[in-house]
Parts: sequence; structure tokens; C-alpha cells
Amino acid sequence: MDSRIWESVDQLVAWLDRESKLSPQEERLLRILKLSEEVGEVGAAVVGVTGQNPRKGVTHTWEDVQHELCDVVFSALVALRTLTPDAAQVFADRLAYVEQRSTAGRREQ
Repeated sequence: MDSRIWESVDQLVAWLDRESKLSPQEERLLRILKLSEEVGEVGAAVVGVTGQNPRKGVTHTWEDVQHELCDVVFSALVALRTLTPDAAQVFADRLAYVEQRSTAGRREQ
């Protein structure tokens, strides 16, 4: 993953830490819960792009869905970095594990 992304995540976490009035434990939990909010916004955008709410009609675009998905990723990276200063390594290790597991599954087919 681009190191610039992790630099941005570190800056976001530092800013959030400076601005927080909560204890570190509360802040950690709320940053994890923020993911649920962002996933909900993805769902709302999908409903909006498909016009599934007849009262509202089409209210979003697929570009809106893309932006909301990015917000989920940002929130997840901030939450991960809040949990560990080694977030980049944890992410890289997990990605390697998922890649290995997925390629092993393809070889078995």
C-alpha cells in the first residue's frame, strides 16, 4: 500500500487524538463503531442509486457509492491505526495471508 496513505492515516489519527475530549478507550471504541455508520451510508447510497425508496426516487449515483466505499476504507484504516502503531505492518501481513489463502483455494479447484 502506498506509504502516502499511511502518512495521511497517521495525520488523521493525530488530529483526532488532539481534538478528542474522550478517554483513549472511548475513542478507540467509537472509531471502530464509525465503520458501522459509514457502511450504513454505503447502503443508503445503493438504495438511492437504485431508487428503491419510492418516496425519494433516485437520489445517488454510482460515483456516490464509490465515495462512500472509500469512506469505509478510511474509517477502517483510522480504526486500525488507533489500535496499533504497527497498522501498516498488520495490514500488509493480513493482505499476504488473504492472498495466500485465496491462491491456495484456486489451486485446489
